Amino acid sequence: MISQSELYKEIHEQPQVLDRILKSAYNDILNLADRMRADKIRQVVIAARGTSDNAGIYAKYLLGMANGLVVSLATPSVFTIFKQPPRLAGTLVLGISQSGKSPDIVAVLAEARRQGAVTAAITNITDSDLARQADYVMGLYAGEERSVAATKTYTGELAAIALLSACLKDEPHMLADLRKIPDHVASTLAINPRVVEIVQRFRYMRECVVIGRGYNYATAFEIALKLKELTYSSVEPYSSADFLHGPLAMIEHGFPVLIITPSCKMLPEMKEFIATLQVREAEVIAISDDVEVLEMARIPLALPVKVPEWLSPITAVIPGQLLAMHLADIRNFDPDKPRGLRKVTETR
Repeated sequence: MISQSELYKEIHEQPQVLDRILKSAYNDILNLADRMRADKIRQVVIAARGTSDNAGIYAKYLLGMANGLVVSLATPSVFTIFKQPPRLAGTLVLGISQSGKSPDIVAVLAEARRQGAVTAAITNITDSDLARQADYVMGLYAGEERSVAATKTYTGELAAIALLSACLKDEPHMLADLRKIPDHVASTLAINPRVVEIVQRFRYMRECVVIGRGYNYATAFEIALKLKELTYSSVEPYSSADFLHGPLAMIEHGFPVLIITPSCKMLPEMKEFIATLQVREAEVIAISDDVEVLEMARIPLALPVKVPEWLSPITAVIPGQLLAMHLADIRNFDPDKPRGLRKVTETR
């Protein structure tokens, strides 16, 4: 039974994990925020791979919009293979890794430390190689993640980034909204029966695209990754804007397009995008809390609770996690051990 899998258990552990992070990591993150203010840091370079890289995309939007920081994603091979690292003075270099073991991510922080930059790590293993290169360590407090596909550590990374943003902004309402997130995730997990209801329709799906915009551009990448890892389908993430610049040509009758668009500033544009897809007879699956969007979709997945836009990726990813898990299950794939993958991937 799928409910006995480690993946199912870890998806459903997320409310408790998020609650622990918000309580246990608060002081460490507050100390980092104080240091960033004291050093007048205006730029952040993030080193990450895979799921953690998707969390980095969220950080680009959130720390950029809410905190006015210039945020970029590092190219680790510049440090490890080409050995021509950029100058990092006056920068926060943030490593994000569940295991903290990948040599290339560790190398970025090691070089940043050598140059005298402020270094920080978001990791589930607080005595890892990555953590040892960090001036500030933000633990995920997720417990062991046994399933290869990361779920609770991904939303944990998002929560740590959100908490850093709130501490930097020093606005009480942001912290108040963030502290409600564990309950909102618990409510969102109630969508599981609806996902079970619709998943059979996609049993033989071999390709699809996932679309997100703004904060949920990261969600599109993460859901696409989960579908690739667990169902072995060809799934590509896009922003709606990029998709119109060419990839739209692939859309034909019945082509599956998964849209992530909770209530947000991009909602009018996303509705126009869905209308364009309808003209081309795409099969639109929509993750949203907006009634009109859900009515436009062929397959609506209604988010049961509205959350502030900047926090919506933490809840909006949940239906995608469940969809990937149940699709793997009906295809008789092992949801805990995708073929050819290991829990810790070490790259250089």
